[in-house]
Amino acid sequence: VLQEPSTKRTKLVSRVTSLASLLPPVKTTPLKRIGQTLQRSISFRNVNHPCSAVTTPRASTGAASTGKRRDSKLWSETFDVRLGATQPLSPKEIKRQEAIFELAQGEQDLVEDLKLAKKAYHDPMLTLAIMTEQELNQIFGTLDSLIPLHEDLLSRLRDARKPDGSTEHVGHILTAWLPCLSAYTPYCSNQVKAKALLDQKKQDRRVQDFLQRCLQSPFSRKLDLWNFLDIPRSRLVKYPLLLREILKHTPNDHADRQLLDEAMLVVQSVVADINRQTGESECQYYKDRLLYSEDGQRDQLIEWSRTLSCHGELKNNRGLKLHVFLFQDVLVITRSVSFSDQPVSYQLCRQPIPIRQLDLEDLLDGEMRVGGSIRGAFSNSERTKNFFRVWYRSGGQLQSHSFQASDSFNKQQWINCIRQAKEAAALTGGQTGSGGQIGPVLASCSHLGQEKCKGDL
Repeated sequence: VLQEPSTKRTKLVSRVTSLASLLPPVKTTPLKRIGQTLQRSISFRNVNHPCSAVTTPRASTGAASTGKRRDSKLWSETFDVRLGATQPLSPKEIKRQEAIFELAQGEQDLVEDLKLAKKAYHDPMLTLAIMTEQELNQIFGTLDSLIPLHEDLLSRLRDARKPDGSTEHVGHILTAWLPCLSAYTPYCSNQVKAKALLDQKKQDRRVQDFLQRCLQSPFSRKLDLWNFLDIPRSRLVKYPLLLREILKHTPNDHADRQLLDEAMLVVQSVVADINRQTGESECQYYKDRLLYSEDGQRDQLIEWSRTLSCHGELKNNRGLKLHVFLFQDVLVITRSVSFSDQPVSYQLCRQPIPIRQLDLEDLLDGEMRVGGSIRGAFSNSERTKNFFRVWYRSGGQLQSHSFQASDSFNKQQWINCIRQAKEAAALTGGQTGSGGQIGPVLASCSHLGQEKCKGDL
């Protein structure tokens, strides 16, 4: 799910949705929250995710923050007062010019990175037969089609720049160009599958060696391949922020004002639509990866779900790792299973729990029974921290599951996601398949941290 980039901590529950999460896991993966597919990591940064709105959005992707950054340039460094300026610019106008320049500079950087991804990664792997053409098409998706799209905007912005380096009008350019962002729909919708296949192919020695050599080369700026593939999503969710900044410094009586207002509505609509479709694509992907040990586990609420609120790894009170999915109307508890040459699948280990019948309890640290012994309320043991419990009645029996999150932050994200899902279910009156989402899908799809689940497993 797509979300606007933010500076919030990136260790999140993966919230489904979106562009994304797809979005990049760490050892202690965060909850993946789909409502943020675009923003994060389709994230997508695919993290273990529960409320991935908590997904990690990044203008240059999460991992990118640890890589080498380009040398940034300010508009004021390019402005030549001798080439046309007749009077000093006001502080507000200078900020407006800086915002427009940042938009153009970002387009240039994006075009360079997209071309680099094709030239330094796609083409060599195809030529050296490190991957098949079909595999590369799945991983790179429609990336090629995005290059001329952004070259076009960059060209228009450059043409609008006056000899002195300033730009008077950009509103007409943006209102005409922004609808073209709909071309991102197939790219973002493919990210969850692309990430899964790339992770699978990284087990291949040749692929591993090639990617490692690239990572150590100066051209990569210490960013891995997925960082480059995730850059378009990160750029996409940044457009509303960039336009907002230009608007902020554009006077109400400026000829651009009305056009920029229209452009903002256009980009918000386009991003929201991409976010929705990306979230549905991610939801369907994980539904297809579910394995049922018996027909009784198949639940229409899963089939009817069009969105995945969040998902991620949790543990139970015995330390067993589980992967929990919070679809829009049902909670599904699974164990991840791997087959050779296949993406990870998820084996259901309990009956799905309808959200409308689910109750939630936040457990205090030290309150949880672990490994058959009672830990005192004042215990400092890490094993008794960050638990929460869900339960429901089925056939007259009370079934309970206790989950342990990787830390207090991810625990709270899971709790927030579940509460929001319950509120949404109450508002819809039990209607399913409505496609309603919790949070913005764009915020990528980041994974929820390694959450842990306990119960009668």
